[in-house]
Amino acid sequence: MALTATRMAHALAISALTALSQFGIPLAHAVSPPEIDDRWLPKPALPAPPRPTVQRDVCAVVADDSGTGRNQLANLDLPRVWQLSRGAGQRVAIIDTGVSRHRRLPALVPGGDYVFNGDGTQDCDAHGTLVAGIVAAAPDSDGFSGVAPDVTLISIRQSSPKFGLAGGTSSAGVGDVDTMARAVRTAADLGASVINISSVACVPVASAPDDRALGAALAYAVDVKNAVIVAAAGNTGGAGQCPPQRADATWQTASVAVSPAWYDDYVLTVGSVNADGARSAFTLAGPWVDVAATGEGMTSLGSAPLSGTSFAAPIVSGLAALIRARFPALSARQVMQRIESTAHHPPGGWDPFVGNGAVNVLAAVSTDSMPAADTPTPPNVPVPPAAPPPPRPPDSPGRDTALRGAAVCVVALLAVLLVGAAKPRLASRRDRVPGD
Repeated sequence: MALTATRMAHALAISALTALSQFGIPLAHAVSPPEIDDRWLPKPALPAPPRPTVQRDVCAVVADDSGTGRNQLANLDLPRVWQLSRGAGQRVAIIDTGVSRHRRLPALVPGGDYVFNGDGTQDCDAHGTLVAGIVAAAPDSDGFSGVAPDVTLISIRQSSPKFGLAGGTSSAGVGDVDTMARAVRTAADLGASVINISSVACVPVASAPDDRALGAALAYAVDVKNAVIVAAAGNTGGAGQCPPQRADATWQTASVAVSPAWYDDYVLTVGSVNADGARSAFTLAGPWVDVAATGEGMTSLGSAPLSGTSFAAPIVSGLAALIRARFPALSARQVMQRIESTAHHPPGGWDPFVGNGAVNVLAAVSTDSMPAADTPTPPNVPVPPAAPPPPRPPDSPGRDTALRGAAVCVVALLAVLLVGAAKPRLASRRDRVPGD
């Protein structure tokens, strides 16, 4: 698989930094996922648990109505959006605890089971079913609907706390970064145009997981299969949640590693805001956060009010499906960029809690895919194109320009050291390479 420009620049920067360290030059500590290595890509195989598992708890049941909470999706202006796109023709993979069959999820197909012996359409935890409802539930008289009701859902059961390893005593449940890697590969091979991951592995940086297989699977899904991958940022503040992260977390200062979010070149990571657009107290900060969506007081199929970045991510997955249905020529990366550029940008620029801001569904779907400078807004489009997102902090390896600029700067410094140029000091300047 050919390397993208970003991955080539990343590899070059890592090589140069390694060489600099050999000269005794101290380097700042930095959080960084493993370098993408295609040799770690899981082989194609039928989904199955890697080891025998047993069910240890009774299964939850999703009710037939939409619950009693306020429908927070009402603020997305979906009736106007649906005049432009309802997601028809798109396949959205839900990698989660499974998705139970439900009358309001009529276009659900099994994608496989890494937890037990099902086909992916069994959900003992209800989590995956609720996520799927936010993506694609059919409208009904209760006023609730998913963001993209005409998509086809692919359900892949990858994790469940209600199962455990046969013969084991741990209560940790089933599912890890390795089964996540296999599930991503499976979703991509099944033709998913969008992949939603509302499961998060978040640990202190010193205990970061070996997720090289997941990194390779993400790169395969994006660069080879042209899938948009949307992931939750993670939650703090409760039992079983992520460790707290400093509010000004950067790639140099972050103390929590979050997978798959930290593979920022391949994943659109979603934080949570409330109904008023203010960031949620529980949403986990990180230099890899790209956008945000409502994740408080959410309603889905048969649910009481839900809160968490798990329920913000499917809004963005539904949005990605709407965009792909209306603009099928856009690549996965172009869809991700469109979602970022049309978001409601924070006043201070990019933010580690909400990234480029809360998504603007109508703007993302309605703006012309290739607007010319002198082309007026079409009459049926009420929202003008938003300004491009503010640049990320210069130390983020998340997007092409900053990363390649850092690589060029480091390599230039290395060259000076190697030739032994006699200069009293090195000039402190950052060279930048024009973006793609």
